[in-house]
Amino acid sequence: MWYTWIKVFGFVFVFMMTALGAAVVYFFKGEIPPKINAAFLGFASGVMLAASVWSLLLPAIEQAETNYGKWSFLPAAIGFLLGGVFLTLLDKIAGKFYHGEKAHVKSARLFFAVTMHNIPEGLAVGFAFGVAAVGDVSAFLSALFLAIGIGVQNFPEGAAISLPLKPVLKSSHKAFFWGAASGIAEPIFATVGYFLASVLHAAQPWLLAFSAGAMIFVAAQDLIPDAKNDDFPRLGAWGVSVGFVIMMILDVALGG
Repeated sequence: MWYTWIKVFGFVFVFMMTALGAAVVYFFKGEIPPKINAAFLGFASGVMLAASVWSLLLPAIEQAETNYGKWSFLPAAIGFLLGGVFLTLLDKIAGKFYHGEKAHVKSARLFFAVTMHNIPEGLAVGFAFGVAAVGDVSAFLSALFLAIGIGVQNFPEGAAISLPLKPVLKSSHKAFFWGAASGIAEPIFATVGYFLASVLHAAQPWLLAFSAGAMIFVAAQDLIPDAKNDDFPRLGAWGVSVGFVIMMILDVALGG
């Protein structure tokens, strides 16, 4: 019984930390000042870039070594480019749906990219608990620590999506909702990964790389250019640097 409750805690924790991060948007009343907005857009970009490298691309290459050997870069390279292709198609679909409203297209792109990033993370947590179900206590503890580590990483990711969305959606509540909603994929796919660990394991490198491609595509196309502010020309760049370093530390220290 205790194993079941700890497993449920691990699945829910990863989502709750995303929601807590998204709640940072409530600390700002009204419009976010341009100076702070530039810094946060850069910060969000840095978080996404670091997460793409340490949480997604490097694990994708490492996991592909068993099946691909010296060609282990293939799933990472192809999956990465497919992430960009898919977002290009999403742009066209969202553009028609929103009748070309640029701000809403950007919102859809950002939400999709972060949500896609959360899918392989959720699968990873599910895989870990699936293995622990037939393993020993050490395997179970490893799964729990993985869930906690990913959850802690999700806090800045939740903020990274809700803060850029607030000026677009003109509402803290809407920005929080979509920021938190981007994390709901994790417990859902953690459950899927738990029951289908052996079947989905081979696809994991491709999913990781696909998510990395989508996240970097969004950072390069939307967040980094929007972080450029003529009145504060270096703030966005410093935001990228700080966000990248913080996420890199979390990924490495917590075994992301």
